[in-house]
Amino acid sequence: MNLPTNNCILVLGATGKTGARVAQKLAKRGILVRRAARTNADIRFDWSDPATFGPALQGVSGVYLVSPVMRVDFASIVSRFLDEAELAGVRHVTYLSAYGIEHAPLEVALRAVELDLASRKSLSHSILRPAWFMQNFCETFLKPVNDEIIVPCGTGAEAFVSAEDIASVATSTLIYPSLHSGREYAPTGPEALTFDEAANLISNAVGRKISYRNIDRDVWVNAMIQAGVPAEYGEVLRNLTETVASGRGSQPNDDVFFVTGATPIRFGEFAIKTASAW
Repeated sequence: MNLPTNNCILVLGATGKTGARVAQKLAKRGILVRRAARTNADIRFDWSDPATFGPALQGVSGVYLVSPVMRVDFASIVSRFLDEAELAGVRHVTYLSAYGIEHAPLEVALRAVELDLASRKSLSHSILRPAWFMQNFCETFLKPVNDEIIVPCGTGAEAFVSAEDIASVATSTLIYPSLHSGREYAPTGPEALTFDEAANLISNAVGRKISYRNIDRDVWVNAMIQAGVPAEYGEVLRNLTETVASGRGSQPNDDVFFVTGATPIRFGEFAIKTASAW
């Protein structure tokens, strides 16, 4: 299949876990990429400064859309951005949402943005709702502290997915938007693991014992807030962890293979490749 030409893709969050990988994969496929972030990118983009929207969108045909992080009140500002995207002639948006958001009420910002996108007739769109990232274990809130993974998820399981696979799915939707217009994908890993099982795989990769310790959810959320997480986002973390703990975590599906033709990365592979981080 021939690649589209004259196809500049704007990648928001281009210094983040998925954005950086999406930009890299697009560039490797010969697609013109405009990396956007608050700093260290091709162009400055800041959700709190709408004046940065227009310059970022100029001459762009597609957008990898990542919502403001650590916020719950962003639907209106994303809607303003999408208004400008339509005026700028953008034709396709791939939106990074979250697993299970299709069941959320309208007042949840991620769901509001999904519905906003679906209502815009001049834009085609694809929605990605990934499981928990494997990279959370090496980069953010699941990273072991004193060789312990501490999170209130009990014995619940989650089909952790690599950010590489999420980025591969996103890249396909952005390069071939007509094939993925209106589609909703939920990238997962190939297996659902408890946190004990994930800790054991990390232990095997690093050659020492990494343990999982369950913790009271209120204590954990309060600790996250004290560490700098906004209080309103603490409720998001509460809901995420309760979902997994209650046995309603993500389950493996074939979306990564369906879109990319490649088998999703297993957690054990990720742990071996990432061992130096621990």
